[in-house]
Amino acid sequence: MLQFFRNIFKSSLGVGIAIAFLVLIVGGFAASDVASNLVSGGGSGDTIAKVGSTTITSTQLVKQAQQAVEIARQDNPKVSMRDFLAQNGLTQVIDQMVDRTAITVFGEKNGIVAGKLLVDSELAKIPSLQGPDGKFAEASYRQMLAQRNLTDKDVREDIAQGLVARQLLTPAQLGAVTPTDAALRYATLLKDHRSGFVAALPSQAFAPANTPGDAEVSSWYNSHKLFFNQPEHRVIRYAVFDDSVAKNVAAPTDAEIAQRYNTDKAQYQASETRKISQLILPTEAAAKALSAELAKGTAMEAAAKARGLSVASVGPVDKATLAAQTSQAVADAAFAAPKGVLPAPVKGLLGYGVVRVDEIIVKPARTLDQAKGEIAAALLADKRKAALASVTSKIDDSFSKGGALSDAAKELGVNLVATPALNADGSVFGNTAQKAPPELAKAVQAAFAMEREHAPQLAELEPGKKFLMFDVDSIVQAAPLPLDRVKPAVVAAIQMEKGAQAAKNAALRVLDKMKHGGELGATVAGLSVKLPPVQSLSLGREQLRAQQGQLPPAMGLFFSMAKGSTKLLPLPGGRGWLVVQLKDITTTPVDAKDPLVADAKRELASLQGREYGDALRRAMRADVGATRNDAAIGAVAKQLAGGN
Repeated sequence: MLQFFRNIFKSSLGVGIAIAFLVLIVGGFAASDVASNLVSGGGSGDTIAKVGSTTITSTQLVKQAQQAVEIARQDNPKVSMRDFLAQNGLTQVIDQMVDRTAITVFGEKNGIVAGKLLVDSELAKIPSLQGPDGKFAEASYRQMLAQRNLTDKDVREDIAQGLVARQLLTPAQLGAVTPTDAALRYATLLKDHRSGFVAALPSQAFAPANTPGDAEVSSWYNSHKLFFNQPEHRVIRYAVFDDSVAKNVAAPTDAEIAQRYNTDKAQYQASETRKISQLILPTEAAAKALSAELAKGTAMEAAAKARGLSVASVGPVDKATLAAQTSQAVADAAFAAPKGVLPAPVKGLLGYGVVRVDEIIVKPARTLDQAKGEIAAALLADKRKAALASVTSKIDDSFSKGGALSDAAKELGVNLVATPALNADGSVFGNTAQKAPPELAKAVQAAFAMEREHAPQLAELEPGKKFLMFDVDSIVQAAPLPLDRVKPAVVAAIQMEKGAQAAKNAALRVLDKMKHGGELGATVAGLSVKLPPVQSLSLGREQLRAQQGQLPPAMGLFFSMAKGSTKLLPLPGGRGWLVVQLKDITTTPVDAKDPLVADAKRELASLQGREYGDALRRAMRADVGATRNDAAIGAVAKQLAGGN
């Protein structure tokens, strides 16, 4: 609700990047509060900031910026380094790196640290690093480090930083209280209604008609190559196989069948199992009363519901199992009675049970001849499973010694399938809507962790039943696309850049005339450019609440302006400008007992706690001392933009 009152306008990319830093190791650290951008781990390069005696290098900053863009692409594959830089992403990265380092330095200065055992416990909580038994899996951890190009030191220092930050900042954010008068004032603002106008000045409308020459196109491309980067992509070869590849598996002999029959003789003997339902009552009198009611035709379930109880169902079970689950008396009575409700309650371990026999299942004894077909099928399945295990063991051994995937496929008599070029997330390069085949879901991540081509691996798809063998057939490293393939896009970007500057200049002229009493519609028409018509705005803040934070940028600005003012708003990605004019504000009084006041009080207290945390963070940064090297930061920005 009250999020509208501050920082209401943020581009979707800006918010996405900020969130992305909290999920650096995708699928892993996102589950805990200690997730964040890695800022440690050393690395060479110019110093871009110094916090206390700790330095942050340009190498670390470049790594963080690139990881931020890659993580943002998990939600929006179209996010580019250009978007990241245009939306001030690099400054956000630096701010977070400096603040987290300052908190850690302040903690060390005051004896607040996160020890190895605490870091170990946090690592063990990460679901993606747990094995089938739920415990920390060292192999999964090492694989994650390799895939993310991280070191154990990187991860441990990052977790330790997060733990220290949590210890220092959380107490400052708790216990904030907002006075009722302040909450009443904010609640009153929620009832206001605003009217005004908005004009759009899109960059495309101001783009020059003449196209740039080849020299300009080449120069612009060379200074913005990273904007046209194509991600690394790989072609995977694979084959799926099961026990059908096991050749010459001998059929079970009569002796083997007889031996299995004798080993499992108990399961071929005559047996009787039963399904029963029972209702436990605390006293014999209550149980007898229920039995009498059931004898008159009342269903056991209905009688139980009327008493606030539930019927327990058991089975099918044999007599011994039922005795173990209930009591010997219940088992004796249930197996002595015909189908239906037992005439009298039975004393059990927890009270008196009213028992109903729901089904009686009698299986006659089976001779060897009668069970022969079933046993033969089970023995053959066991033999094929053992043969498959032998085949996979041989393949795995061959791969570990440098054997080729094609040789293994030829020996098994299976065909290799080659995927189209794939991105690291399993989508098809050039068509991210298309995904790799489902059977490759477990293999894509491993394939992108391989350091070279034609290093086959074996993976289990269904335990003991289905296997996948695969390798990487080709690797195309991430690199800018050549100019001849992106020239139309380069030309469009140049035109848009020029149009964006012209749109900004036009917006400033409009703003100046509005400050001197101009009328928005006439002023925009005077630009002599074909533009969308000026739109009128008329809505209340409660209508914005219904959108649950999904606000168009103009609406966010509109509800943060003063009456009679005009503001400019840049559109994301240099797409143009909005001119927003607020003509009038009307308000409706709010009673102190209105639920809005209580809501405002709670939310203001939450924001107040956040402010306390931010203030403490700034104070810690000032205490330890932090400086920035603007020249080095500028060089990193140029490097990321594709400059030299």
